[in-house]
Amino acid sequence: MGQMRLGVNIDHVATVRQARMTYEPDPIAAAYEVERAGAHQIVMHLREDRRHITDRDFELAMQTVHLPIDLEMATDPQIVAIATKWKPHICTLVPERREELTTEGGLDVAGNLASLKEVVGELLGAGILVSLFIDPQEEQIRASQESGAQAIELHTGEYANAKERSEVARELERLSEAAALASSLGLEVAAGHGLTYQNVTPIVNIMDIEELNIGHSIVSRAIFVGIERAVSDMLALMRR
Repeated sequence: MGQMRLGVNIDHVATVRQARMTYEPDPIAAAYEVERAGAHQIVMHLREDRRHITDRDFELAMQTVHLPIDLEMATDPQIVAIATKWKPHICTLVPERREELTTEGGLDVAGNLASLKEVVGELLGAGILVSLFIDPQEEQIRASQESGAQAIELHTGEYANAKERSEVARELERLSEAAALASSLGLEVAAGHGLTYQNVTPIVNIMDIEELNIGHSIVSRAIFVGIERAVSDMLALMRR
């Protein structure tokens, strides 16, 4: 099977910068290091509250980074306008609530199909691939296909938080079945959220998952070993 693709989320490089409202560390410099280490894409989340990545970060990345950019975003019209102007390689639609620390679960595609179809159509019309960040549930996968999106990203948070061995096995089974169903419907399958160097291997073994998007764990390790090494360590765990 060779190498599963790795998208590296650089949001938390910006989080450290924003703690002092200064200019370092620079997430764009981090993107160059990520590229040098052999990752396959850069992921950034332009949140409505701009708590880490700013418009300038995204624009600079679009102008200077060679890797494909996956823009994580809410369906907010203002953000949709920014996306259609700059045309990243792919947009991943995620739910967003201001008070949350990080994305707390998948989009309810089934419950918001009409409005999502509209946003998906707008992004596709601009020539951007569209992925939906969803929980590993059949109804959400079928609704994602119906929305017109070409890809999904399975939310691995429940797996990452599972403590008991039986619970871990159950979550892996859910992810595996979800990936197989999505793949059979012609959707590209990525996964991410809460994945670490310790828990990534069982996810790598799910053959229908083609890509992992990982941020916090890589940025955390980078503090001790540098970004290039942190990325190549993760890539080594992802060879199958």
